[in-house]
Amino acid sequence: MAKKSKGNRFQIILECTEHKASGMPGTSRYFTQKNKKNTPERLELMKYNPILRKHTIHKEIK
Repeated sequence: MAKKSKGNRFQIILECTEHKASGMPGTSRYFTQKNKKNTPERLELMKYNPILRKHTIHKEIK
């Protein structure tokens, strides 16, 4: 059985900015969680992009 969400923690999607700008087919996306009370702004993390084969900046999308 799935756990219920507690408090201000929500699931977010991170998408690669370099891959989106390059125009290549496919996308690099990661799913993670964040606390909206502690970090109300959009999240940016360095994650590995398997299509480009390097670490790139992934930004939160809605």
